[in-house]
Amino acid sequence: MQIEIPESHSPSKIICVGRNYAEHAAELGNDVPKEPLLFLKAPSALIRHEEPIVIPSQSSQVEHEAELAIIIGRDCKDIGDDEDPFQYARGYTCLNDVTGRDVQRMDVQFTRGKSFDTFCPIGPIIETELDVRDVRVTCTVNGEIRQDGRTSQMVFPVEFLIRYISRQMSLKAGDVIATGTPSGVSRLKSGDVCEVTVEGIGTLRNRVS
Repeated sequence: MQIEIPESHSPSKIICVGRNYAEHAAELGNDVPKEPLLFLKAPSALIRHEEPIVIPSQSSQVEHEAELAIIIGRDCKDIGDDEDPFQYARGYTCLNDVTGRDVQRMDVQFTRGKSFDTFCPIGPIIETELDVRDVRVTCTVNGEIRQDGRTSQMVFPVEFLIRYISRQMSLKAGDVIATGTPSGVSRLKSGDVCEVTVEGIGTLRNRVS
């Protein structure tokens, strides 16, 4: 079932998983982490389908990162090994983990380069009944495909991530987990149209300004 993301949706946090596709880790010159590499994006970075991505003056290398996102449906903490993590997911949507790559490299840690306003497009809908263990995730820029992967290529699968993250921090209803991006990230420029598509969900479209 598909449901609209309410305009009032305001997650307490956006948790992202870095280097969760081996080829993406390699293209940035990084090793695959032995445990999930977690970082946060500021909730103020959130925008919706068809809203513009704004390139900030602080970055000259803004890049797209197409991702499957999990929307948490109810509060959870320390999910046990005998519990089904999927029961805590309200559903799934498309997310673009827009990144100021030059800022990220300069700072070493990820917060500033990931959290500029408009750097977290999400939508267009939440799909509540999708088996996300092997779906296609793509990104096109001006109709040209840049990223093309499948969630089955993740280093740490979706069910592992929900359980693992719940053991690091409490998850609240409405929180967003971005599960990582396939290889092929590339620079965005003003005027580009960036589209993130997740099989079974739809296409998230944002123009760059």
